[in-house]
Amino acid sequence: MTDSIAAQQAATDKHVPFQRIFLTGGSGYVGRNLIRHFTARGVEVVALARSDASAETVRALGAKPFLGDLLDAGLALGMAGSDAMIHAAADTDHGPATERQRRINEDGTRAVLDAARAAGIRKVIHLSTESVLATGRPLVDIDETMPLPAHPAAGYSRTKAAAERIALAESAPGFPVVILRPRFVWGRDDTTALPALTEAVRSGKFAWIGGGTYLTSTTHIANLCAAVERALDRGRGGEIYFISDGEPVPFRTIVSALLETQGLDVPDKSVPRFVLRTVAAIGDLLAAISGGRIIPPLTLQAYATSAVEVSLDIGKARRDLAYAPVISMQEGLAELRAAQQR
Repeated sequence: MTDSIAAQQAATDKHVPFQRIFLTGGSGYVGRNLIRHFTARGVEVVALARSDASAETVRALGAKPFLGDLLDAGLALGMAGSDAMIHAAADTDHGPATERQRRINEDGTRAVLDAARAAGIRKVIHLSTESVLATGRPLVDIDETMPLPAHPAAGYSRTKAAAERIALAESAPGFPVVILRPRFVWGRDDTTALPALTEAVRSGKFAWIGGGTYLTSTTHIANLCAAVERALDRGRGGEIYFISDGEPVPFRTIVSALLETQGLDVPDKSVPRFVLRTVAAIGDLLAAISGGRIIPPLTLQAYATSAVEVSLDIGKARRDLAYAPVISMQEGLAELRAAQQR
């Protein structure tokens, strides 16, 4: 890290440019950590909660819940008085495409942006994903100039790409919308990737794809929270930024390390990539023919996420946002080991 970037980061750490933030997806993995991050900095957080249980979760973390849904007509009332909005809510299912996923990811994004504009929100951070570029082919050292594909992997990629288009179209002077694309979010309090990996190992269903030696970028949850803060301070409306932990690592290396933090032995079983690619293609076909009644064991969406190289160039975030990872991979793994031992 250069001295100039370190100085810029230190200055940003002392100051959050917004004092009240409205957050969607507050009870989810990313949302919970964003609440912790910003409340620790003295920022008031109002979090959208769809249920009493979700409301209690965000309240326990120090945020003020606003009961409602992404498509509620009164959403702007919950945003009133907030300076900024972070849109973290999404349907992240990697199975066959559904109308529910389209409605949440596309219509929901449009609705919350319209509500934010009506409420006088001054800046929006839209959390997206590198999966908007996923087709099942490797994504090697890609940056933000790579165009969205004509034929994305499946519903998650397609609907999140559509959400990005909506967000970019809404961005305007006085209402800047900034898009962040993290990859493979991991770390403390993980209720998504790590539980799925541990369950696969314990059930005997885990296998490496092609040996798992291909590279992947990753994003520790603390680094994502830091990136959101940088984007609020320095992000330019209408711009997209990739976020990661820095240099990519072999997929097998990070997944093995994550499993070991949970006290699990890493399996050696491996499946040829072409076999999984064929299974995914057949699965997607059966799901489409059956109108979603057949749930395949593997989809192209899941394959594109975990079976090929996905490595990101975060130079733009480093330059424009003065972003740099605040926690290393080894520190993040040590944190997980310590939590497991409690």
